[in-house]
Amino acid sequence: MRILHILDHSIPLHSGYTFRTAAILREQRALGWETFHLTSPKQGTTANAVEDVDGLRFYRCPVPPAGPAGVNELRLMRTTEARLEALARELKPDVLHAHSPVLNAIPAIRVGKRLGIPVVYEIRAFWEDAAVDHGTTAEGSLRYRATRAMETWAIKRAGHVFTICEGLRRDIIGRGLPENKVTVIPNAVDVEGFQLSGEPDAALKQKLGLDGKTVLGFVGSFYAYEGLDLLLDAFPTLLDRHAELRILLVGGGPQDANLRAQAERLGIADKVVFTGRVPHSEVSRYYDLIDLLVYPRHSMRLTELVTPLKPLEAMAQGRIFAASDVGGHRELIRDGETGRLFGAGDATALADTVSAMLNGRENWPAMRQAGRRFVEDVRNWKNSVRNYTNVYRALIGRQAG
Repeated sequence: MRILHILDHSIPLHSGYTFRTAAILREQRALGWETFHLTSPKQGTTANAVEDVDGLRFYRCPVPPAGPAGVNELRLMRTTEARLEALARELKPDVLHAHSPVLNAIPAIRVGKRLGIPVVYEIRAFWEDAAVDHGTTAEGSLRYRATRAMETWAIKRAGHVFTICEGLRRDIIGRGLPENKVTVIPNAVDVEGFQLSGEPDAALKQKLGLDGKTVLGFVGSFYAYEGLDLLLDAFPTLLDRHAELRILLVGGGPQDANLRAQAERLGIADKVVFTGRVPHSEVSRYYDLIDLLVYPRHSMRLTELVTPLKPLEAMAQGRIFAASDVGGHRELIRDGETGRLFGAGDATALADTVSAMLNGRENWPAMRQAGRRFVEDVRNWKNSVRNYTNVYRALIGRQAG
């Protein structure tokens, strides 16, 4: 089979989106399929129209001039569509596989209709919900409703819809799609790519002022929905119970300045370490400094519907973590077995749960083992990618017929 993937962005950029994509592509190739990969203009300006990254070849789109809202999105879709049609005529794929956002799906549907190629659309999150978190629109606004209408238009015209979790699947079916046209490709991990957590780097620990401290931590992008403000709100209570505690925040993002200001306001700035972004090759050294990871996501449509990668990656490394009980976490985490859940948006619940875990370290070895078994046996990419096979074959057979 020859599959042409249409992507928002890809490696060498680092995000949960690009890591999921790379894992899917490698596993599809391991099955003997040929995969080709086009990124949208949102990859940004690149040195070449074709780039090889980590053994994968990516075709790039030119970046059109920016315009006002509406015009800008139209230009992005037209640019993607033109590049996609030229590629599809050259590569002659069996399937066009568009990945969210809908700005990729609409060009794929139009090209697929013209060239007679079946199209699948994979939704990792709804574009309108991501825009709410980024602050570019509000739920129920005209832009929100228009974007939602575009998504619904696309899912009803794709040959099949893939998504990453049951929460999104239920929402898609609720828009009028038959259940047999929606398949979940769960988030997973490449277990072989994750080593069990190691010993802390003594020099790095000393450099960051963490010697002799118990460290709570988060590694990733500082988006509002991640709820890091809740962790900071809970920290004074935790300090009263565990004076040796420190917080290590590794990464950066839109909330960076707000979080630093909040730490100052709460009088805990000297006990919260912001590292800024670190090279991907160095991330494991920072993970090894953390005793207990905290994922305090706020409750909103995005987090209730979408399952994140971070808890799975933590389980693969045998790490201990607490997470808010939003729907995306509940779908992944077995409370008390592979991790602990606390009430979303509740700083007291966060403090109580983390404190109980720190006081019950004798339970940690069993929790580490349970998490690792879960990703080895259930949430691995071999299991997830197999779910594409029957759908692809049915669509190709139908097109040939």
